[in-house]
Amino acid sequence: MSADPAGAVADAHRREWASVLAATVRVTRDLDLAEECVQEAYAQALVAWADGVPSRPGAWLTTAARRRALDLHRRAAVAERALPLLVVDETAPEPLGAPPDDLLALLFTCCHPALTPEARVALTLRLLGGLSTPEIARGFLVTEPTMAARLTRAKKKIAAAGVPFRVPGADEMPRRLGGVLSVVHLVLTTGHTAPTGATLVRADLLDRAHDLARLLRSRFPDDPDVAGLLALVLLTDARRGTRTGPDGELVLLADQDRSRWDAAMIAEGRSLVLEALPARPVSRYAVLAAISAVHADAPEADDTDWVEIVGLYDVLAARWPSPVVALNRAVALGFADGPDAGLAALDALADEPRLAGYGYLAAARGELLHRAGRSDEARIALGEAAMLTANDVERDLLARRLEALP
Repeated sequence: MSADPAGAVADAHRREWASVLAATVRVTRDLDLAEECVQEAYAQALVAWADGVPSRPGAWLTTAARRRALDLHRRAAVAERALPLLVVDETAPEPLGAPPDDLLALLFTCCHPALTPEARVALTLRLLGGLSTPEIARGFLVTEPTMAARLTRAKKKIAAAGVPFRVPGADEMPRRLGGVLSVVHLVLTTGHTAPTGATLVRADLLDRAHDLARLLRSRFPDDPDVAGLLALVLLTDARRGTRTGPDGELVLLADQDRSRWDAAMIAEGRSLVLEALPARPVSRYAVLAAISAVHADAPEADDTDWVEIVGLYDVLAARWPSPVVALNRAVALGFADGPDAGLAALDALADEPRLAGYGYLAAARGELLHRAGRSDEARIALGEAAMLTANDVERDLLARRLEALP
């Protein structure tokens, strides 16, 4: 932990925000009030930690936030608020000596089916990821007031519906767990490549996806979807340190130093893939993780088994068809059977309305056209991709690719 109080508070925000907030929600039963109390605790830490950073920053912050919440309860301030309270399940006694599973309860609350999929992701990024409203708004390509209103509506809907602040029981779990896994997957993808901004990677979101996947694995050790998701997190994040260069520039997968990939994460991810992939019905996350495992198995980019990757995308396309899966399959086909085969597959997606304005389609087309020796057409496609790309690091890469064209 940094000796500088501001640095220590920032580090504690990255590491402890979700846990501190989850513990405080149990006291307040009010998501907005819990956020206020936790924010005050962090503000207090900036002053209090000037005399020394505590050995357990998360415990200090939790105590401060909960003390503030209890003080507000004593003064009956909560009763005057217009926002209804969350329902804390008191029916099942907690085992002595074991803290409540507040973090998992908060995750399931954020991912309640009463909310739209977009609201679930936004609320999870806010409450468990610790992102600010402006950051989430940029990720969703909406204005800050629009996102603030969405978050407020989501919180009110949770409270008005009387959503219990608890981990669902066995009877609810089959219909609830899938939505939670989907949200954690979206946190992973948002952290892996930030939709907007000046950096490629959001390390805080990757860390949060890792923590949440581990948490779910500890609670559901026999679920193949959970195993597949954790495998995907590990195999994806194993490359984090090689995806950007010394100046923050994007380094393509083919150009990354594979000796610097995290071997322990890859080994654990492979083991989880072997556990999850044989399950029937097959897990979508296990198939995605298997694709990452094929990349990890190749000592050099030229050794990649693209035929195997195409086959895995065929499985995805058959079970979970989507334009993005079709796009990724076309790229893999371009490596397995040559750029002309990849371009033919991309041409079939040209009129797909869900890919209109999707920069990766134009970028993939530009790269395949370049490999096919069609430089003029590649220049047009890569220029279009640059216009459609909101991440500065990806846009800079596209500019470099354009400059390198003959």
